[in-house]
Amino acid sequence: MNYILHNTSIVDKGATIGLNTKVWHWSHVSSGAIIGTSCSLGQNVFIGNKVIIGNNVKIQNNVSVYDSVTLEDDVFCGPSMVFTNVYNPRSLIERKEEYKNTLVKKGATLGANCTIICGTTIGEFAFIGAGAVVNEDVPDFALMVGIPATQIGWMSEYGEKLFFEGDKAICPHTNDEYILENNQVCKYCK
Repeated sequence: MNYILHNTSIVDKGATIGLNTKVWHWSHVSSGAIIGTSCSLGQNVFIGNKVIIGNNVKIQNNVSVYDSVTLEDDVFCGPSMVFTNVYNPRSLIERKEEYKNTLVKKGATLGANCTIICGTTIGEFAFIGAGAVVNEDVPDFALMVGIPATQIGWMSEYGEKLFFEGDKAICPHTNDEYILENNQVCKYCK
């Protein structure tokens, strides 16, 4: 085994888990899951069969990553945040053939207790505030809060709020430059 598994956790046969990944207390990784290197799955985390998780992903306590969710590298999932995979669930109607794909791109942060409705894409380095409910696609670097989530600004790759003067902003921590054009932000744009 090239990963760390707490003795209270279960990894089903067939799951792929990368080097130095840690699976903490009372967690369950299903057989079809693919998890990258140097990830951390906190206490009481569930990972479904049709889930792909990149490298260096942090999933905090009490998070379930259901089928049809993909998390790219460096994603942070805050405590008790929620993914869905069926848009209109009913107990008496099986809708496994209707799962909608959800993509969380590189470096995005999903705050504590937020909800990501299935079928959405969260852009690179986007920041979803605690308790927000995301029901549509989120641009790269966007700062989203509320129910439903609305954009209130932009965040740097480092996780600092960006303040634009015209079309340019500087991360206050790293001094990296960001450009705002056509309501999209990019770092070192050309």
